[in-house]
Amino acid sequence: MRKELWFGFSIMGAVLLSIVWLLLGVDQVTHGHQGLLMLSLVVIAIMLGFPTAFTLMGMGMIFTWLAYDGDIQRTLDLMVQAAYKSMANDVLIAIPLFVFMGYLVERANLIEKLFKSMHLAMARIPGSLGVATLVTCTIFATATGIVGAVVTLMGLLALPAMLRAGYSTPMAAGAITAGGCLGILLPPSVLLILYGATAGVSVVQLYAGAFFPGLMLAALYVGYFVVVAKLKPQWAPPLSAADRMVQLPPLTQALPADTAQYAPARLLNALKGKRNADVPLAHVLRQLGLVLLPGLLFAVLATSTWRAATTVQIEAEYDIPQIGMESGSAAPSAGGLADPPVEGGLQEPPAEDGLQEPPVEGGVQAPPGALAEPPGSEPAPAAAATPSVAAPPAAAAAEPLARQAAPTWWWVGFAVLGAAVACFYLFLSFARLEIFKMLLASFFPLLVLILAVLGSIVFGLTTPTEAAAMGALGGFLLAAAYRRLSMGVVKESVYLTAKTSAMVCWLFVGSAIFSAAFALLGGQELIEKWVLSMNLSKVEFMVLSQIVIFLLGWPLEWTEIIVIFMPIFIPLLDHFGVDPLFFGLLVALNLQTAFLSPPVAMSAFYLKGVAPPHVTLNQIFLGMIPFMGIQILAIVLLYLWPDIGLWLPQTLYGR
Repeated sequence: MRKELWFGFSIMGAVLLSIVWLLLGVDQVTHGHQGLLMLSLVVIAIMLGFPTAFTLMGMGMIFTWLAYDGDIQRTLDLMVQAAYKSMANDVLIAIPLFVFMGYLVERANLIEKLFKSMHLAMARIPGSLGVATLVTCTIFATATGIVGAVVTLMGLLALPAMLRAGYSTPMAAGAITAGGCLGILLPPSVLLILYGATAGVSVVQLYAGAFFPGLMLAALYVGYFVVVAKLKPQWAPPLSAADRMVQLPPLTQALPADTAQYAPARLLNALKGKRNADVPLAHVLRQLGLVLLPGLLFAVLATSTWRAATTVQIEAEYDIPQIGMESGSAAPSAGGLADPPVEGGLQEPPAEDGLQEPPVEGGVQAPPGALAEPPGSEPAPAAAATPSVAAPPAAAAAEPLARQAAPTWWWVGFAVLGAAVACFYLFLSFARLEIFKMLLASFFPLLVLILAVLGSIVFGLTTPTEAAAMGALGGFLLAAAYRRLSMGVVKESVYLTAKTSAMVCWLFVGSAIFSAAFALLGGQELIEKWVLSMNLSKVEFMVLSQIVIFLLGWPLEWTEIIVIFMPIFIPLLDHFGVDPLFFGLLVALNLQTAFLSPPVAMSAFYLKGVAPPHVTLNQIFLGMIPFMGIQILAIVLLYLWPDIGLWLPQTLYGR
């Protein structure tokens, strides 16, 4: 029997032994113990290969029927109510739209161009092919969020290239599987949508919080690969000169020009004389326009953000008097809305001075005064009689805009960006200019789509559902722009979107039915009493919960962990004072292991399906192990410095 089967059967045996020990160790089997039995049977059934959603629904129905003593009507009522409550959740509408966007972007064939341009741009970095693979996976995971699609496509593109370059098979496989799994954490992540719907946490804040932890994890992956390639060059050899070669267009070669020549100076010289009469002037001007583009973008971005960062809008304070209040006075006048005085208060209007056109003198005038002046009161000063509500237009026009010093983040950000632009111009050869053009055709369209979708969500311009609709339109336009849009592509994308969305929605329905049955049986209460009886501190609870989730990632997928076990953990957060948003970020970071942990590591099977025959499953699993260690390190870093995940939500939304 294979080792994977032994591993699976041993886990199921441990679960069964735990059930037997539990049932034999109690004097009376209560409904709460039946709930724990239901939870154990669900885990075993899923490991045996039964469909997760229908296993949850089936077990929930059976144990609800037992809890209701065979009352089938009440059982069916619970099922219908739980299913309706799940499907009435508006957050789930974003799932099919984001999935549709991902499939369209995948079919726009951008990933091949992106990978080629990235590995040429990083040719001098140790382990450049692996680094380019991880960067491409990060960008594409952010644009699609579909783990299977990213791993499969990178397995077709990057794995053969790395193996031809002499890379170690486990290292190459580990980079592809780990990079492809970043779509679980990086927005627009379906996991974060499901967690938000389950825990009642804002998906917008989850997206904002997951951004920097996702980039941190990707940076740790890249750093590990660079260090290993530097220490063990035989595992990740540098690219040969032929692999780094960039082919120049014929018109550029006719200038004449070569790949190592400094591009700006040669293009400016090409504007003079008749030595390059065979090269159209329009071609030279287009190349110069591309050379000037980064500098122009930097200038526009710096100018616009400088004004936004240093301008302080002083809002005019309008002193709008209350009814019956004299302007400039804090005390109500005698004729205001107060206890009516003997004379001059609110009373029945006299017949001759009733509701009629305002007379020339007295009555309602502009500016209005008090309703009536009681005997013995002094008239209000003329200056005070004019309320400031009439002054705002003139005051606002005359008020100058104040300036403040630019914040530190502006200086740091634009110092780094300015240094990058300066390096671009200092070392801009014709080869690098061609690489820049390749990036313009592959990287920047995805960057614009990502910024448009995620930026509109994070900055509160749109809801996740509206941004998902905009992203779906963007994916449609990208596929059309790259001439990959056809009726077949649209039909296939719609079919895969419907398939994935149906799976997620059925999972959510099954989770709702299972959770309702579990709560009805008292299983949640039993677990809470057991956890609270351990007198754990907050740190101990966090460590225990993350260890449990990490171990669950070995036999189960992340979808099953979210829909089955999160409803068990979430009610305990209030007792230990844990922020559900922060807990969700830790869980999302931890659940990367669900796709990297044998024996249910789905990314390994995705890669095995497209890998050459000599690449074994054990080699893929071996390559995953270092990246699992990096994930644990990332979890520790996020726990020690929570601001990595909470700074952006706190800055944007004041949490």
